[in-house]
Amino acid sequence: MGYILILAEKPTAAQKIAKALADDKPKKVVKNGAYYFEFTRNGKKHVCVPAVGHLFVLDTKDKKWVYPVFDVHWIKTFERRGASYAKKYYENIKELVEGADEIIVATDYDTEGEVIAYNILRFIFGKENAKRMKFSTLTKEELVKAYENAMPSIDIGQAEAGLTRHYLDFFWGINLTRALTIAMKKKSKGFSVVSSGRVQSPTLWLLLQREFEIRNFKPKPYWQLELHAAYNGHMLVANHEMDRFWEKSKVEAVLKKVEGKDAVVVDITRRKHKQMPPHPFSTTDLQSEAYSQFKFSPQQTLNIAERLYQEGYISYPRSSSQKLPASIDYKRVLKGIGKLKPYKKFVDMLLKLPELKPNEGKKEDPAHPAVYATWQVPELDKLNPQERKLYDLIVRRTLATFAPPALRETMKVVLSVDGEKFILVGKRTIDKGWLEIYGPYVKYEEQILPELKVGDKLKVIEIKLLEKQTQPPARYTQGSIIKEMEKRGLGTKATRAQILQTLYDRGYIKGKSIEVTKLGEMVVDVLSEYSPKILSEELTRKFEQEMDLVFKRKKKMEDILKEAREVLEEILKEFKEKEEEIGEKLLDAYHKYKRNLRVVGKCPKCGKDLI
Repeated sequence: MGYILILAEKPTAAQKIAKALADDKPKKVVKNGAYYFEFTRNGKKHVCVPAVGHLFVLDTKDKKWVYPVFDVHWIKTFERRGASYAKKYYENIKELVEGADEIIVATDYDTEGEVIAYNILRFIFGKENAKRMKFSTLTKEELVKAYENAMPSIDIGQAEAGLTRHYLDFFWGINLTRALTIAMKKKSKGFSVVSSGRVQSPTLWLLLQREFEIRNFKPKPYWQLELHAAYNGHMLVANHEMDRFWEKSKVEAVLKKVEGKDAVVVDITRRKHKQMPPHPFSTTDLQSEAYSQFKFSPQQTLNIAERLYQEGYISYPRSSSQKLPASIDYKRVLKGIGKLKPYKKFVDMLLKLPELKPNEGKKEDPAHPAVYATWQVPELDKLNPQERKLYDLIVRRTLATFAPPALRETMKVVLSVDGEKFILVGKRTIDKGWLEIYGPYVKYEEQILPELKVGDKLKVIEIKLLEKQTQPPARYTQGSIIKEMEKRGLGTKATRAQILQTLYDRGYIKGKSIEVTKLGEMVVDVLSEYSPKILSEELTRKFEQEMDLVFKRKKKMEDILKEAREVLEEILKEFKEKEEEIGEKLLDAYHKYKRNLRVVGKCPKCGKDLI
């Protein structure tokens, strides 16, 4: 009699699944240098075996460095240099297939998880389908529920959408990288890979456009008047109602008019307003906030979040959703978090509310809810410092979404100095609401004004004339570019961080305040001159939308790949015709880039570069 074979995506997940489903303690079996788990459930033997991410990857059939190339196939990951670690997992799965009379897929429920499972089904199991567990957390109850309510089939639409992405990215990456590299190699005896990609190039173009805006920005001078006054021991600062004066003669005339005169309160308005709690975290929101608070790169945030997810402490960290379904059992989540001392008082406060209802955002994801902290909590001192920071952020955000709005009051006081109006603004919090919980991660101003009434006179200490200039737009940070990519439909929640990291690794961008390097600029310059379609946001977005149609089973993968091939063939044909010119430009840029890397500063004597 055979056993039920459960396929997990990673070793940690396999252990969690086995522990959750076993009638007793699962047995860890070490084989081929890797391990899997055997256990019994309801008298039936089960084996939970992990992959280690993708066990199959795309590769070209012909190893010659030529382009265009579209003749590709799936190979075992361990056949690639540097991926030998995958062989032991492959061997275990292959050996275990023979004794299985039923297979259940339990990889992460997203396009990548579906591709991992689908390829294992096709290339190791020799079948196209299997039952499917769907879960968003690795908590025992959810895993049991996912097992008992397993879908009769894997999500074919999701698998095909994932396969389409792999083919498109491979076609773009291999062909454009070869085209650029071969062009440069023709002009140089050395060999350096110059890469480009389907989403990578439009993202680099987007960053360079901001660079051009900064370079071409012409600052414009303006002036401000700042009034400093005293009232009952309080020092108060007010700004002229004009805020910015664009003509110096006008601001000087006002200054001359008001100098040496006192101020009178002529109007006071108070406005109370509710400040709503934040939405639950989508992946992009989490990456952006983690960068803002801790300077974690988007990829770093995903890596830390993945570890927390694998331990069952947070939900699946790759989601476009800003919604928390009631099915996650809000009370249980809160009570679980309340076992941790730093959050107990917040949980007690929330459990007293008449209703638990999260302040959800508009974004949805058919696969997973927003990223939230589960009821299964860690021993906080067992988390490393980075995990502790990110976990605190996610916990506080989860709790804050259920909290009442904050009540804030703005007080606007209009002062008159010989008919010239100056505005004094006070801000205070009447009821902290959700700020009580999420306060460490929110900047909010408290400017308490003294009790003033119309007719009160204020002693003016001085009126400052401030000369300023308009500022260029800020460079993108790793947090803001991830949000911009999402807004423009470039990449996905799972790929954006890696795309950004690739641009750093290739030397195309640098710095936390992102600056495009000379090499990155020249690559874009060459592409924009000879192959502008490669930089096209519209083209990239179009294929993203078409992959969504594959996911919804409204379009066939083969049709999209045929269209992509035609587009690429046209691009590469034009490219090949101008290969010599392109190579010359790229080589020149590469030499400048390499030289800049060796420059340590300017010589204090002659002013030339120090190498």
